[in-house]
Amino acid sequence: MTGAVLVTGACASPGGVAGIGTAAPSFESEAAAGAPASVTATMPEATPTPAPQTAVDRPKADPPVRVPPPKVSEHTYAFPVKGCSVNYQSRLLVLPKTTIWAAKGCSFVSPVNGMVDEVNVKNRWKPSTDRGADREGRFVTVIGDDGVRYLGGHLDKVAPEVRPGLRVSAGQVLGQIGNSGNARSTASNLYFAISWKADPSLWWVRRGMVEPWDYLDAWLKGNPTLSPADEMRAVMNRTGAAPRCVTLCASKPVPTKKPTKKPEEPEEQEQVTLGGGG
Repeated sequence: MTGAVLVTGACASPGGVAGIGTAAPSFESEAAAGAPASVTATMPEATPTPAPQTAVDRPKADPPVRVPPPKVSEHTYAFPVKGCSVNYQSRLLVLPKTTIWAAKGCSFVSPVNGMVDEVNVKNRWKPSTDRGADREGRFVTVIGDDGVRYLGGHLDKVAPEVRPGLRVSAGQVLGQIGNSGNARSTASNLYFAISWKADPSLWWVRRGMVEPWDYLDAWLKGNPTLSPADEMRAVMNRTGAAPRCVTLCASKPVPTKKPTKKPEEPEEQEQVTLGGGG
């Protein structure tokens, strides 16, 4: 019993058996003994998946600010055909003018404030002679306050109050569109031309010296202040105020009348008197 107690006590002794340690080895002792140290790994936190974004109500933008076109001149212009659908040539064909196609009876109006210069209420054009001065048929010209002359030709009618010297305003009705003059075999249209004031004998100036379609585009599509005055003066300075006619100038020769041949007089028959017997 005594021996057993001694053995048991020896086993329970902190010192244990000489030369044999009873405590579990610590990490410090292992490190000190040259054993590899433990490594503590730090795991990254999982990135949270963003939740799908819902539609964001964006504030409505302010309406666009309408900026008026630049004011090119002090004059305000009107498209020369009022109240009707139109179509017109936008390139040079033969003469620097344009043909504005519109229904018969549509209004031809003054393009600008000014004064009526020439009025022709009679259709004098004949295909047999094709005189240049008569080709536009019934027409009205206006000398604008901008110094430019505007022609509206091939009219069906001229407004009854329109006469030379009449003061008119932009948009004022001057006549109705038709196909007088050498347009008699075409659809109704307005012969529109831009030039400068000249003597009526210089009819080729009246029929057009400045290409008009850029100005028509502006007046029709929102820039009523684009003026042809500067271009008109530039052309006049280049050609002179009284240039000679170079395009479509000649009229047809007037046919000479052949002398009518007098009908031959019938020969007088010889009168025979029959005498009776005695």
